Amino acid sequence: MRECWRAIKAALHQAHSIAGLVLALLLAVIALTGAIMSFEDEIVDHLNAGIMQVAPRQSPALMPDELVARLTAAQDVGKVSAVTLASDPSAAVHVRFARDERGARPSSLYVDPYDARVLGAPRGEEFFATVRKLHRWLLIPGYAKGWGRQITGVAALGLIVMLISGLVLRWPRRAGSVKMWLKPNLGLSGRGLHRSLHAVIGTWVLPVYLVMTLTGLWYSFDWYKDGAFWLLSRPQVAAAKMQPKMPTKASRAAGASETAQPIGFDRAWAAFLHEEGSRFSKALLTLPAGSGTAIRIRSWGKDSSLDTTRDEFRIDAVTGQFVSAERYADKTFGEKIIANVLDIHRGAILGWPGKLAFMLAAALMPLFAATGVLLYLSRRKLRRPAQPRLGQLVPGE
Repeated sequence: MRECWRAIKAALHQAHSIAGLVLALLLAVIALTGAIMSFEDEIVDHLNAGIMQVAPRQSPALMPDELVARLTAAQDVGKVSAVTLASDPSAAVHVRFARDERGARPSSLYVDPYDARVLGAPRGEEFFATVRKLHRWLLIPGYAKGWGRQITGVAALGLIVMLISGLVLRWPRRAGSVKMWLKPNLGLSGRGLHRSLHAVIGTWVLPVYLVMTLTGLWYSFDWYKDGAFWLLSRPQVAAAKMQPKMPTKASRAAGASETAQPIGFDRAWAAFLHEEGSRFSKALLTLPAGSGTAIRIRSWGKDSSLDTTRDEFRIDAVTGQFVSAERYADKTFGEKIIANVLDIHRGAILGWPGKLAFMLAAALMPLFAATGVLLYLSRRKLRRPAQPRLGQLVPGE
């Protein structure tokens, strides 16, 4: 039995070492970029506080189509794809643009809701967009449709292997001792110190890394996402999510006339205000990317503290009729888990302390890469046969 356990540990040690050596640099890049984005919202809001607010006025705010028309008439800003509107009369309107022919997306703008005056482009937006592309897709061409998405997914699977194998390998004889698990021996030096830091700090962050990887796989593999929907959602919701999206009858009927008269936001916005006007804090209106006419409206309630606790509606821009309504309050517990995957992934589900803990854990990833490589090199050195010194006779000569 003891020999069998030794063989298992040797195999786990080999798997742990190979996965660590292959993925060390990649995991360090993914983790550090994730740490940088941990407080992205707070940083961007602070940098752009001066252009996100306006002085409230007695006159009513412009309707979205009028605001877009004035904005595009005043300057060449490209095709508007989405606007964010708020119930707060002092909040500026955030306007986003579609990609141009070269695939580049112009910087978004904050606009005065009363006269469509441009307040400025948000600082930090381009930086965080680049960091996000590096974190999710490693800046590989194609982005979400390229190979970067699968590579980061494989890296996440490799990290799971390292976490499980590392836990088994370091299992102490006194498993009930908290000190053995959680206190590094800083009195050591060299290989002993590297081993202690690698094992003990790894134990500290293991639960966080497991949450990060299990939720991160959501963004890499469709089979994983479909499996989560099947497991956590009601059957009818899971079936609807996993079906390919087809244009509605209203969308197909209006598709032919769309080229002659582009759709606008006003009808959908008026319908939304009629139903949700007293409940929403801010709403993101997004035009359809294809030939459909259903505008997607993501709405955050006045008591919403997380980005993912939102309602989602689809309203036909031609008729003003609701195509679908998905309210967060109506979701089951499992469906709320799915809705909050991003906030779980970055620790925001636990508030700012959770975000801070996840950020620090992600920032520690390079420590594991460095100590793991040092342990591997020192182990190779110990296994290397001793070389005879100059002038020393070798037996048999």
